[in-house]
Amino acid sequence: MTDDGAQIARILAATRCIAVLGAHPDPSRAAFYVPEHMHAHGYRVLPVNPAYAGRELFGAPVRGSLAELGEPVDLVNVFRRSEALPGHLPEILALAPRPGAVWLQLGIRDDAFSAALRAAGIEVVEGHCLMVEHQRFAAAQR
Repeated sequence: MTDDGAQIARILAATRCIAVLGAHPDPSRAAFYVPEHMHAHGYRVLPVNPAYAGRELFGAPVRGSLAELGEPVDLVNVFRRSEALPGHLPEILALAPRPGAVWLQLGIRDDAFSAALRAAGIEVVEGHCLMVEHQRFAAAQR
């Protein structure tokens, strides 16, 4: 595993339900194939993207915002541009209960956003692909 392997393994072991912020219906995009992989491996995946609200992805309706989920999530997997992250901070912090972790996909980074989540007791994973790390985690469990 990576340098963050222990944290990643702990998060994956504790995760059953994933909210995907920025989920996309195009199978060629990471915002589709990463959550599709997780769904295919038994995770409940709740897609969130106002542009596709009302459609169905990964066996669940696409919601317009995290506030519309209506159920607890263990992990928020983020597929949004770095500059959009501050706008999502209030809705992540408003989730009740709060997720145990927020996973910023490769290339997504905002140090102040991450620091605010950590200060609220939410773990943050940066610089890793959820699908790749899940594959490593699953291989290590064999």
